[in-house]
Amino acid sequence: MDRFKRWNNLTGWLSFLIAATVYLLTIEPTVSYWDCGEFIACAYHLEIGHPPGAPLFLMLAKVFSLLAPNPTKVALMINAMSGIASAFTIMFLCWTITHLARKLMVRNGEISTGKMLAILGAGLVGALAYTFTDSFWFSAVEGEVYGTSSLFTAVVFWAILKWEEAADESHANRWIIHIAYLMGLSIGVHLLNLLTIPALILVIYFRKFRPTIWGFMLAVLVSFVILAAVQYGIIQGTLKLAAIIELWFVNRLGFPFHSGIVCFALTLIVLLFGGIWLTLKFRKPVLNAIFMAVTMIVFGYSSYAMIVIRSLANPPLNENSPNDTFSLLSYLSRDQYGDRPLLYGQYYNAPVTQIKKGEPIYIKGKDKYIIAEYKDTYVYDPRFTTWFPRMYSNDAGHISVYKAWGNISGKPMTVTRDGEQMVDYCPTLSENFAFFIKYQVGFMYFRYFMWNFAGRQNEIQGNGGILYGNFITGISLIDNYFWGPQDKLPSYLKENKGRNKYYLLPLLLGVIGMFVHILESRRDFLVVFLLFFMTGIAIVLYLNQTPLQVRERDYAYAGSFYAFSIWIGLGILSLFNLLRKLISDKQAAIAATGISLLTVPTVMAAENWDDHDRSGRYTARDMAYNCLNSCAPNAILITNGDNDTFPLWYLQEVEGVRTDVRVVNLLLFNSDWCISQMQRRVYESAPLPISFRFDQYRQGRRNFVYLVEKTKESLNLKDAMKYVAREDSGAKYFLQSGEILDLLPSKKFSLPVDTYKVIRNGTVKPELAGLVSSKIDFSINRSYVSKNVMIIMDILANNNWERPIYYLAANHEGTLGLENYFQLEGFAYRLTPVYSEKTDRYDIGRVKTETMYKNLMEKFRWTRMNDPKVYIDDNNKDMFAIMRMRINFARLAQQLWVEGKPDSARKVVDRCLNLMPAKIYKHDVYSFKLAEVAYKIGATTEARKIINEYSNKCFEDLAYFNSMPKHLFNLLGYETGIARQTIDHLIEIAGNAEDSSMVEHLKSGKRGIKK
Repeated sequence: MDRFKRWNNLTGWLSFLIAATVYLLTIEPTVSYWDCGEFIACAYHLEIGHPPGAPLFLMLAKVFSLLAPNPTKVALMINAMSGIASAFTIMFLCWTITHLARKLMVRNGEISTGKMLAILGAGLVGALAYTFTDSFWFSAVEGEVYGTSSLFTAVVFWAILKWEEAADESHANRWIIHIAYLMGLSIGVHLLNLLTIPALILVIYFRKFRPTIWGFMLAVLVSFVILAAVQYGIIQGTLKLAAIIELWFVNRLGFPFHSGIVCFALTLIVLLFGGIWLTLKFRKPVLNAIFMAVTMIVFGYSSYAMIVIRSLANPPLNENSPNDTFSLLSYLSRDQYGDRPLLYGQYYNAPVTQIKKGEPIYIKGKDKYIIAEYKDTYVYDPRFTTWFPRMYSNDAGHISVYKAWGNISGKPMTVTRDGEQMVDYCPTLSENFAFFIKYQVGFMYFRYFMWNFAGRQNEIQGNGGILYGNFITGISLIDNYFWGPQDKLPSYLKENKGRNKYYLLPLLLGVIGMFVHILESRRDFLVVFLLFFMTGIAIVLYLNQTPLQVRERDYAYAGSFYAFSIWIGLGILSLFNLLRKLISDKQAAIAATGISLLTVPTVMAAENWDDHDRSGRYTARDMAYNCLNSCAPNAILITNGDNDTFPLWYLQEVEGVRTDVRVVNLLLFNSDWCISQMQRRVYESAPLPISFRFDQYRQGRRNFVYLVEKTKESLNLKDAMKYVAREDSGAKYFLQSGEILDLLPSKKFSLPVDTYKVIRNGTVKPELAGLVSSKIDFSINRSYVSKNVMIIMDILANNNWERPIYYLAANHEGTLGLENYFQLEGFAYRLTPVYSEKTDRYDIGRVKTETMYKNLMEKFRWTRMNDPKVYIDDNNKDMFAIMRMRINFARLAQQLWVEGKPDSARKVVDRCLNLMPAKIYKHDVYSFKLAEVAYKIGATTEARKIINEYSNKCFEDLAYFNSMPKHLFNLLGYETGIARQTIDHLIEIAGNAEDSSMVEHLKSGKRGIKK
């Protein structure tokens, strides 16, 4: 046994070494998109990120950031932390598999060399298979929480198996206490680890009790109760109780803020330690273990003290400002994201019959807590409610997907909407369940499962079509049936780096391992299966996801893929048992391990390496750098989402780039804490010119401002803001229900312009002085504006053209319809008082050629973005900055041509084509403008190159579509139409440029494609 332990330890560390090497070789060298930028920025200065927070992760990441030789390497070190944590996950997975395999292979006595090698081979193959899975590898090479969260899952599952094999019963409970502490710590990373609780309880049940069917069912039920007790009792319940006590202490007894929570914490400590002492004194081991476990969970959970402590320090990033009991409770409960029905609720078209006043929401007042507002509770027509509601969102886009996936015909119901009676169709329970099975389970879980163990069609996000984001197997018979003839794929899909084929080998080995487990050890199989279910389908049930997710969600189910990898490892034992009938045990073990290593982990590594190797990728950092450096000094930059905000935060907080620019996230600007923080100086950025006091925009105040046209005249914007800030009844509208609405008495507004000032401070060039408007008139054609838009209007009114104001995106509510006054200077639009007529849908505002040319051609960073050796995935290509690169280069080239600078325009076009080769960045609608401009400036060769590349893609698409069997071709009407329209548009562009040979070439190609 000592020999086995030694070799088992070495095998585990070998798997760690391999995984760590792989992950550290393929990590992204800087910040990634999505939440990574926010996490790294918050970790560097221990700031507060989005709810529900990850304080332990941030503290661990802070430690790793200290190892960076300079701030530009901080992201690399935090990414490396994820890689190392993920490699440790692999090590513990290896030991988990060898533990389970040993139970199958060795019933008693010593382990023979052959069996030992087979067991170690099982651990190595299963662990390395998971190392190279698509989803886990993705999370392992970026600064996100999922790699560290997976480590906690791996350790607690391994630890319960160590408890199971502990020979000394009296000391075995140490493992339980250890697990409880890890559970508490994991709350400070991600809640996914709690889903292991049912599997852990099952291990305890099988060891402590004689198993029966009813006993098993009771154990599972108890495990769910414990899971709920931790999630809703310890994590949220303790804070809810603390909030009640805090409210009583402060509002009823007159004590200062935080006195109640301090008293509660001290009482909780006394109760827990008192319980431990009493159970020891009276020798109650079970109760003692319970008290110890709860104490350790609470102790681990105490990492959230960091959130409150740092929030009280008012750091630059302080999302939700959770610095008191009630704001922390809201933060942990993720209140800002809303909720969704789980067991019982409404369908998407359920009429609202009543809106009830719900629970009060408390916030800090001057010396006590006050009610900011009440949560609304909606009552729906009971005919449109159901058990297990899966189709509940009333978003128009979601409804169309519900109808398609659920194949909804519905039951006709007479309803009253907006005072009129009409017939609406209520989905049936079977249609509701069909959507659950086909979309939520099939598309949003099983598809991801198959990505990891069968193969992936491509990296392009799919929404249910047959071209993008599906699974494949590499077996033509299967793939051709589901997705069309694979040998006729367009080159850009065939050569897509995300196209990975495993030939079902990992899946088959895992299924074999499942059967081996069922036949040889049903108890252990049930444990692993419960882990597999809870980290897979149970998440599907709990999330109740709406359609059209902004990104693929496979990372959420990595724990389920972890459990399946256990069965991949156990599958080797079946192969070993087969081969040992032909050769010696030792040879059979070596052969089984070797064959499995070559056919599963090696195949997965070979297929996945090119689309998981992020080394050399700097796009997120560079695009953020370019966005910030599109702005003049001391600018206000208005952004509109995670990916155009978080990388900018990273650059400012970590690398110290352009800290004079104030980044305003429009989505967060609906929150009082965000507005308040913008009224403070941060680094080199002065406070924003906001005239409202906190009590005027706090939660529950001016959430919406209604536009009531009491006058048809334009209101001076500053006067309008003074009007909406009034508290007297003349500026309010009183409803019969008693609700008071804030008003603006017009839908038309004007923003005065100080002509001398805008010339003097460089907002407008002196030669354009004659074009400066004395005021900017604009209208808001809606019945109300939300708080974020109101504050943007206030900033415009009070800025007085002092600070430059930029928008990263146009055509959203925050731009107020001012696009004709925009000036493009790089990747951001500057608001100026010079009107520019829009000539087409791409020409938003005017172009300041001197500034933009210097930015695009000299100042901006494009690190290795055109290097074919660097993997730029579709997610990166779809980010707004890269998507707009071609149109921005085209607009600059066109304006230079208009200004009589054809040589400069030619350089701009050449630069764009060099930076964005079609082999990496396939052409899109923005290429039309680039081709048009290339013709205009005389770059005919370049124009033809663009048109040839773009049209060839379309011809390939059409040829592929036409090769489809009818049942698949009928699904491609939209894609076929787009390809044909694109070719027609390219013909028009070539025709306008009098390029007759290109026109004939395109028409000939079009004739060659049958309809």
